[in-house]
Amino acid sequence: MEIKQRLEHIAQTHYHQGLSQCDRKQVYHCLLRLTQELCATRPAATGTRKLYYFSAEFLLGKLLANNLLALGIYQETSRILTEAGHTLALVEETEPEPSLGNGGLGRLAACFLDSAAALGLPVDGVGLLYHYGLFQQKFQQNKQTEYPNPWIQDESWLLPTGTVFSVPFASGQVKAILWDVAVPGAHSNVTNRLHLFDVETPAPPPSHGIHFDKTDLPAHLTAFLYPDDSDEAGRLLRVYQQYFMVSAGAQLVLKELEESGASPDHFSNHVAIQINDTHPSMVIPELIRLLTARGLSMEQAIYQVSRACAYTNHTILAEALEKWPLDFIQRVAPVLVPIIRELDRRVKETHSDPKVAILMPAGAQNSQELVHMAHMDIHYSASVNGVAALHTEILKSSELKPFYLIYPDKFNNKTNGITLRRWLEVCNPRLAALLDDCLGQGWRQDPMELQALLRFEQDSALLDRLLAVKRDNKAALSLTLTQEQGVALDAESVFDIQAKRLHEYKRQQMNALYVIRKYLDIKEGRLPPQPITVIFGGKAAPAYRMAKHIIHLVLSLQQLIDRDPQVRPWLQVVMLENYNVTWAERLIPACDISEQISLASKEASGTGNMKFMANGAVTLGTLDGANVEIAQLVGSDNIYTFGAASSQVIELYGPPMHYHPDPYYQRPNVKPLVDFLLSPALSSAGDPNALRELWNEMTGKDWFMALLDVEAYIAARDRAIDDYGHRAAWAKKMLVNIAHSGYFSSDRTVAEYNRDIWHLT
Repeated sequence: MEIKQRLEHIAQTHYHQGLSQCDRKQVYHCLLRLTQELCATRPAATGTRKLYYFSAEFLLGKLLANNLLALGIYQETSRILTEAGHTLALVEETEPEPSLGNGGLGRLAACFLDSAAALGLPVDGVGLLYHYGLFQQKFQQNKQTEYPNPWIQDESWLLPTGTVFSVPFASGQVKAILWDVAVPGAHSNVTNRLHLFDVETPAPPPSHGIHFDKTDLPAHLTAFLYPDDSDEAGRLLRVYQQYFMVSAGAQLVLKELEESGASPDHFSNHVAIQINDTHPSMVIPELIRLLTARGLSMEQAIYQVSRACAYTNHTILAEALEKWPLDFIQRVAPVLVPIIRELDRRVKETHSDPKVAILMPAGAQNSQELVHMAHMDIHYSASVNGVAALHTEILKSSELKPFYLIYPDKFNNKTNGITLRRWLEVCNPRLAALLDDCLGQGWRQDPMELQALLRFEQDSALLDRLLAVKRDNKAALSLTLTQEQGVALDAESVFDIQAKRLHEYKRQQMNALYVIRKYLDIKEGRLPPQPITVIFGGKAAPAYRMAKHIIHLVLSLQQLIDRDPQVRPWLQVVMLENYNVTWAERLIPACDISEQISLASKEASGTGNMKFMANGAVTLGTLDGANVEIAQLVGSDNIYTFGAASSQVIELYGPPMHYHPDPYYQRPNVKPLVDFLLSPALSSAGDPNALRELWNEMTGKDWFMALLDVEAYIAARDRAIDDYGHRAAWAKKMLVNIAHSGYFSSDRTVAEYNRDIWHLT
């Protein structure tokens, strides 16, 4: 049956009317049913081994357009809807966005599932079914407030499986209910799965913000991603969540292994496990526990698990390299404690360096033992990878050097990637159509063919079309912002965008200091060469005070500038409310300057930098993470870099700590910018106490060294904004960035994982 006939049949069956009589929501549900039917007809990918990708986050984004594209029916469906009086883009607006992730970690996991399916590799994801996501962000009195984000509807992409496992907590057994999301592969004709575990009777959303009883596990275990861990109950809940995920996931792995007829004795010949950051680390002792329960000796189980598991390190930030009190694990999953002690004993028996132990004392005055999750991952995995060339070198030479000296063959680099299917084909159809005109459609399957765009570097007609696409995307973003937030943008201004999780190391505070510099310049009559629109997007963790103060600073600047008729024609600041994948798909195609300004050595890779680049934005950034590889590909004329090198930053951190912000704060070009936080003008729009606390942090600590780099940053950003006025030259920079973005396809990244680590086919 043809697509049109199938859609009409679904509409008649469920709504007793034709497609043209259905409203947008009904059309969306017709398309959802159609895609699920088509996915179900495709086989799962097969190979000599199967990979299970364990991750706390899977930031999927809306799935309709992506799945239609993967099934090869996007254009046909769009035409059918048009003939029926509908628009696919408007139908997509009715789709809720799955709230299963926060930032780059979750988006990377989603890209990897997409790419693995596209390459026909047997890869399934394993995670949790969060009912209310991270949170829904709202701005009130220029501050972030948090509310539940209930996204699950009666009809959704979630497929019931009927599979249930029991997770053995200390407090008793809790049932884990398995739901699946289909992951169709573009070009491969296979459908893989994302496996999500839920509790049996999830609680309704809390009535007061995101506050709930963290001790009521049967109801709230899967309520929120990263529940507030500012108290012991919150930290314990995170351990409960992690064990719930890995125990249920490990049971699923062994169930599928046994159903295939393979023996647990040969576990690693058939199974590969990717541990995405340290959240799923307990899968190692849990698999050992389950294999010994199936008759393997401890020695055999450790051998099999160590060969099957691989660990991806995503950060050198201590806060993200999890260290849980062993007492917490005793209170949550006591069945793991003797296994963790045995794993630690074996390490200490072999390696005398206390820095590589799994169990370590919490401190000289604290007898409590901490479980270093990353250490367990490194010792008992077959592979340890960083996610950008610079990041991997820092792991080997500095952060994980004692482990690298023990296991040099385990360490390898896998530079992150993005799915250009979503981040160019779906989100930027204007640019995709232009690329088709110039290159044909081969780039859609092999993104490296985008390099052929370089032959048009001197083609003024093509460059003009490229600028026109960007202008249209900026106008579209302005229209959306007007509809969603009542904010109108000047589409002729330069769009300078920083959209990512709010964190001091990403240095949104340094971006705000630039805004203050421009504000003061304009007030004194020094006008920029063209109007500047500065756009922020991102959420701060509920308990992260400084990140929330930075949001408050940005929103206060937005209000101050909006009501100043002298400044507003030349400078605008906008912060997007509840930034998510849907906002990113609107924002990224409209960007001129991509802000990637993390402190060198702190951003492992970044993937936003790749998305912006592929859509014709020019990077303004430190030589950090994948910015280094972007710079190598596009050349110094097509990127704006600044700031202290990673080696200098690592040296400043010591020990002992060599950095103090005061000498930089006292500089005549810096002090007025920081002190503006305390000015009557800003206090009129903001909370003086919050602004004072942020000022104290920046002048007294500045842990991520914004003041170290701010002068170089201002100079580099001014150069970029000045160069933007030279439109033909700027268009060439855009073209070069697009042409080299194919390297950052997650298809390439996943193929490298398979070649070097997973060996699935």
